[in-house]
Amino acid sequence: MEILLFFLLFFVSGRCAIMASAFTGTYGINYGRIANNIPSPNEVVTLLKAAKIKNVRIYDADHSVLSAFKGTGLELVIGLSNDHVQEMSTNADHALNWVKDNVVSFLPDTQIVGIAVGNEVLGGSDNGLSVALLGAVRNIYNATKELGISKKVQISTAHSQAVFANSYPPSSCIFKESVAELMKGLLEFFSEIGSPFCLNAYPFLAYTYNSDEIDINYALFQPTEGIYDKKTDLHYDNLLDAQIDAAYAALEDAGFTKMEVIITETGWASHGDQNEPAATSTNARTYNYNLRKRLALRKGTPMRPKFWLKAYIFALFNENLKPGAGSEKYYGLFNADGSVPSNIGFPGLKSSSDASLYKEITVVLAILVPSLHLLLG
Repeated sequence: MEILLFFLLFFVSGRCAIMASAFTGTYGINYGRIANNIPSPNEVVTLLKAAKIKNVRIYDADHSVLSAFKGTGLELVIGLSNDHVQEMSTNADHALNWVKDNVVSFLPDTQIVGIAVGNEVLGGSDNGLSVALLGAVRNIYNATKELGISKKVQISTAHSQAVFANSYPPSSCIFKESVAELMKGLLEFFSEIGSPFCLNAYPFLAYTYNSDEIDINYALFQPTEGIYDKKTDLHYDNLLDAQIDAAYAALEDAGFTKMEVIITETGWASHGDQNEPAATSTNARTYNYNLRKRLALRKGTPMRPKFWLKAYIFALFNENLKPGAGSEKYYGLFNADGSVPSNIGFPGLKSSSDASLYKEITVVLAILVPSLHLLLG
């Protein structure tokens, strides 16, 4: 009986630990849909399955997407948009109904493993939205707990670099005074429920805004002298690792030394405006290829070597309706029809419309995704 109880406890605890995680392996992809010319959700599922991409993030809870993912085995993080944050913060019943309608009604056939509450809220210009974030996070989590799915669905929110101050060198990074108080409450809650710190990190943007100070090879994972952080006696050979460790330094300064950092967005634009000269097909290819190699190492950063780097690539498709700078439309690994953009220039690939969509997707992702060539045989 004691042996049976031991194995039962081991199985249950292990199962809970697995179900509480929203990320399998080290790589994933963001499936953005601000476009009017991209493949249908059912076609996207076919592409993702062929490519062996398991971790997927979307920015809403669109039912056509959730239905398309039914029975696929793909693990999906859905989003509660910024437009709904204040409503969910002030009304627990609305949060409960939202989780019922958009999560519970699709489980277990659609593997929804996480809910991202808002995106890049703190550090933005809407103070009311920032103040409401913790309440929304808490109400959404409480809803999952009441509905019995809190061990299966992880609650998080993604931050931009705008929440940090003094991020160079990495060890000097702290949270900006304007967000520190709100951030502390959020981190305390995430620490209680076991959620990670989610960061959108773009070496492309850092280089674009500071090209006179940053070596582009450092931003692209290319051979370079890198930087040395005297305080920690650590060397950095690429900018993404430094950005992540800056986040770890800020967390440590705030008293959260055990919280993991996960990259929820990173990528490099292949086209851009005149003031974005680094947005080229060559640079996009180089960054994505070298990022794949970095993720394949399955290792952490200099400051946190035991936490494997995990990242969602931004993004699956170019999105022709995205507002903002010209580069915003061109982060996709693929054209709207699923073909490989000629401007990306992946080695050995064709981008003609006559080529098979699914063959192109599989070949490209064999380059981008760690060990995919082994999985495909």
